[in-house]
Amino acid sequence: MIVDPLQIFVTVVEQKNFSRAAELLHVSQPNVSLHIRNLEEEFGVQLLIRSPKQVRVTEAGKLLYARAKQILAHYEDAKQEIREMLHSVSGTLRVGSSFTVGEYILPKVLAAYTNQYPQVDIGVKIANTEEVVQALRASEIDLGFIEGNTVQEDIEVVPFMEDEMIVIAPPDHPLSQRRLLEGSMLQDQVWITRERGSGTRAYSDKFIADLQLHMKRQFVFSSSQGIKEAVMAGLGLAVLSRWTVRKELAAGEVQTLRIRNTKITRPLSIVRRREPSSKAADAFIRKLEAFAASHTW
Repeated sequence: MIVDPLQIFVTVVEQKNFSRAAELLHVSQPNVSLHIRNLEEEFGVQLLIRSPKQVRVTEAGKLLYARAKQILAHYEDAKQEIREMLHSVSGTLRVGSSFTVGEYILPKVLAAYTNQYPQVDIGVKIANTEEVVQALRASEIDLGFIEGNTVQEDIEVVPFMEDEMIVIAPPDHPLSQRRLLEGSMLQDQVWITRERGSGTRAYSDKFIADLQLHMKRQFVFSSSQGIKEAVMAGLGLAVLSRWTVRKELAAGEVQTLRIRNTKITRPLSIVRRREPSSKAADAFIRKLEAFAASHTW
């Protein structure tokens, strides 16, 4: 089956080792090596660079890895959809989501989900990360989607996607004219942040603290849209998810500030109670994971 060599290739890339990949897949190492050679012959290019310590991925290999992840996700989704044809999904599903996921990712997943499972009645609550976790613990929602992590004994946290956080500025800001900044250049700036309890606020606070920045002034907004509008109006700088500013970046309405040796990432996570979930909830998680597999930066 065509997915077998792709699964082997993906596992080798992720494990950076042929032996570990063979152990995980319960196949022999020669079999793994044979599949990789066959792929390289089929594509006519070297995909992996072998060394005694670990395997490195070539540029062609990186491209194939990204596409293979998408193919495997679609394949698993197709298998599950066929199974669901025999076991219909219905009932009520209540989901809660933080603003970044809820406003920029969830609508696409909801559209695909409701198209396949029209019998499910879905309710959606959009709030900050802390409020989503509280709603889940109070059984007000069945599933939650948050920015970052949470530590609660009764809550299971499963990351589904890595989110890149970026520093944005108005295009005419003096720092926007520089290709690369030292962290110290951000001293005494006006910062626009989310409210406390927001996952985005937690990461922007950490970024400012890690660089030991002094804020000239701080404005607090309760939505990413408000922050974007404030930045575009020239009010100051902000740290936001790249998801939230894709259109504004493409239109040149805001500018990314690149800071030397600084990259801000965070997990976007599924949160649910440590108890059996419904078919409707499980199906929604599969849709979300399929979306995540096909959307990488």
